[in-house]
Amino acid sequence: MKNSVIFGLLIAVLSIIWLFVMRSTGYNLGDSKASPIEYVSVIIPLIGLYFGVRQFRNGELNGKMGFLEALIQAFKILLVGGIATGAAAILYINIMVSGNDTSFQSFSGRIFGALLVGVIEAFAVSLLLTTKSNKVD
Repeated sequence: MKNSVIFGLLIAVLSIIWLFVMRSTGYNLGDSKASPIEYVSVIIPLIGLYFGVRQFRNGELNGKMGFLEALIQAFKILLVGGIATGAAAILYINIMVSGNDTSFQSFSGRIFGALLVGVIEAFAVSLLLTTKSNKVD
């Protein structure tokens, strides 16, 4: 569980930094239109998931990990990162963006999109880092 917390918090910290970078470069996160530079943020959960699941495989499982083990570990990392990022995003909207209704709606849409991207990336990282194959007879 320690591994999940560490890499989940890494995702949260990188996401918070990304929010402030986007705001400081002049992009309006309260706008309902996504700018192309926002798609770079897809890399954030990929980094956390890849290094977190790889650390779990190499450290705790001695390099032998099945798909289901990898997927469960990836979901644990996403759960910790999602809770921390969601809480930080709510604070960010209430404090920095003045919390009007349209900014909250557009931002919640982005958070839901990030959830979908995270689940897809969890499957991809799990497939990539699986070392044990299970025969189906």
